[in-house]
Amino acid sequence: MSKVEFIRKLTYGEEVHRQMNIIRRGVADLVPEEELWHKLDGSAKTGVPLRVKLGCDPTRPDLHLGHSVILRKLRQFQDLGHHAILIIGDFTGMIGDPTGANKTRPSLTIAEVRKNGETYFQQASKILDTDPAKLTIVHNSDWLGAMGFEDVIRLASKFTVARMIERDDFTKRFEANEPISLHEFLYPLAQGQDSVHLRSDVELGGSDQKFNLLVGRDLQRADGQEPQVALMMPLLVGTDGVNKMSKSYDNYIGLDESPAEMYVKVMRLKLDSLIYSWFELLTDVPTEELPALKARCEADPHAAKHELAFTLTRMYHGEAAAQAARDQYALVVANALNELEETQVPVPDDKRLIALMTAHALAPSASEARRLIQQGGVTVNDLKITDPNFIPDVAVGVPLIIKVGKRKFIKLSFVN
Repeated sequence: MSKVEFIRKLTYGEEVHRQMNIIRRGVADLVPEEELWHKLDGSAKTGVPLRVKLGCDPTRPDLHLGHSVILRKLRQFQDLGHHAILIIGDFTGMIGDPTGANKTRPSLTIAEVRKNGETYFQQASKILDTDPAKLTIVHNSDWLGAMGFEDVIRLASKFTVARMIERDDFTKRFEANEPISLHEFLYPLAQGQDSVHLRSDVELGGSDQKFNLLVGRDLQRADGQEPQVALMMPLLVGTDGVNKMSKSYDNYIGLDESPAEMYVKVMRLKLDSLIYSWFELLTDVPTEELPALKARCEADPHAAKHELAFTLTRMYHGEAAAQAARDQYALVVANALNELEETQVPVPDDKRLIALMTAHALAPSASEARRLIQQGGVTVNDLKITDPNFIPDVAVGVPLIIKVGKRKFIKLSFVN
């Protein structure tokens, strides 16, 4: 424990320290952290729960594991005794948040957003505690829609164009001479006005929402309120190992996926380095067990991926369904490998994996075989190999299955 941490624990007490340890898990940014310590301390002393706000613009009716990252953080606040406020952004959805976009997003009608919102809540209820004592669901059209043109002008007068251009996506589009519509500047103001109306203590969002969350702090301060703490979670990298999880990239795992499909999709996670972060952000593995889990992920990523697939499938579908999905996956893989036609070859003098790959047209050259291995694209008997100097067990009568990428397989049977 650092000196700063020790002083905070002495200052705020054991319970606040416990809550902060839970809240900080997986967090990308917390602005400002000291204020959250103070708010939690005040809540502990008065018995008044914090009001924790999460806004969502349901542009699509389905949720995936990427959405669950922020929803799970909201659930943690609920479990700690605080009150969650889920905002269905039917009004802000008409503006269209340009965050992360390099062009103006199409807006939706209130009817479209509300319809999507119903499905959104049904799926979010798999994560959130829906007890009305712990969760309030609101539509921001209730207060934003009631604002007149004079109200909008007064709100807009609190920010300058220069301040708006500080937002990364606006800056990039401005420098690239891409159009920015005036109504897009109103989005962060509308989101900030949500915080003013609800008098939120904490607002949650993705790491790409930092500007919007800080606008809420500014507007609350201007209204004479104690500003909210902005808590940002990282954007979950999808199964492709490159882009944030999104249906647009086809790298997502939906919360409503069948158990078998969910298990298979987790097993398709391309980067082994993501297994641990998925455990940290998406599961309830106790924080104190994470160091040992990280070691397991590094020592045997294939087994860890199976553990991750089982854990996530169990969370959303139950123990029996997860077990059935694991058994089905094992059966499908076993059948696929058994159906491979064996190629009988003499025991080679050079038994290195690189040599076997080049000898059997799995790679055009030794250098390319080395690259494929180092990038994690090669498995031997379903075990991922990253050591280019790896020498598999080559024995007469023992099959050796080498897989390169998704489509190159060979089943070697060695003879004298």
